[in-house]
Amino acid sequence: MTSPAPSPTPNKRLKGFEAELLFIFSAFALNAGNAMGKAQFDNVAPATMAWLRMFGAMVVAVCIVGPRRLAPKLWTRQELKSAAILGLSTGLTSTFFYMAIDRLPLGKGVSIEFIGPITVAALFTRTRRNAVALVVAVIGVAILSGVELSGEPLGVLFIFIAAIFWGIHIVYAGKVANAHGGLDGLAMSFIFGALLTFPMGAPDIGTAITHPYLIGLGIVVGALASVTSYGIDQRILRIVTVRHYSVLLAMLPIVATIFGYMVFHQTPQGWDYLGSALIIAGIILQERR
Repeated sequence: MTSPAPSPTPNKRLKGFEAELLFIFSAFALNAGNAMGKAQFDNVAPATMAWLRMFGAMVVAVCIVGPRRLAPKLWTRQELKSAAILGLSTGLTSTFFYMAIDRLPLGKGVSIEFIGPITVAALFTRTRRNAVALVVAVIGVAILSGVELSGEPLGVLFIFIAAIFWGIHIVYAGKVANAHGGLDGLAMSFIFGALLTFPMGAPDIGTAITHPYLIGLGIVVGALASVTSYGIDQRILRIVTVRHYSVLLAMLPIVATIFGYMVFHQTPQGWDYLGSALIIAGIILQERR
């Protein structure tokens, strides 16, 4: 008679949800930075605030990594290309997202933007269970995305564009994470992002120059929303698949809704709670490898 298999220890059970726990920290850092940036939209253009975030992320990441590890001779042409695409897609995601949440509630904006990760997750879904989990999460996001096109069409257009670049960001974040561990890949991508998206942030850059606190704020926002959040995500992408990571992103609308309520008094409605419950259900159903 065989003895029953020992039950997993608490540490092993916790390790099984390592990606989920890390992502919660990432989501709070990301939304804390976004909330700080959004609070300045009356003082500086959203696109310029997005560039200041990218510039701040570059400064912090390069200081942590050090210039020597970013020497071009240590990188292949393909790795530099991936870092450039990641940096550009990251910068454009932030730019169009900030332009959107200048017109839309924070939580609703993130919900609609989730169309990008949903598309990536759908492309990488290979089992029935994962398909069901994705469908449940999609329904939850659709419920949370209760913004009428007729109410703020330009804001919705901006968030759709941000969603496209977010999908690209997810794919290339995985490539960069696998090629260069730690913050090396992110630091290189932030350099490219700050350079390539400067034209979009330039029109109101004079405001930042005449109000130096905005540059300091950009460094803080970049440290939270980009270096901390994306740095944690790089760790997640080394222990789970891109498809699994895409479904984890379903937690972002929930965290963004919490920040929208706490910081900007954007009160969720009854359907928002149902949408959040379905998103959590989709995450729990997701098959883990």
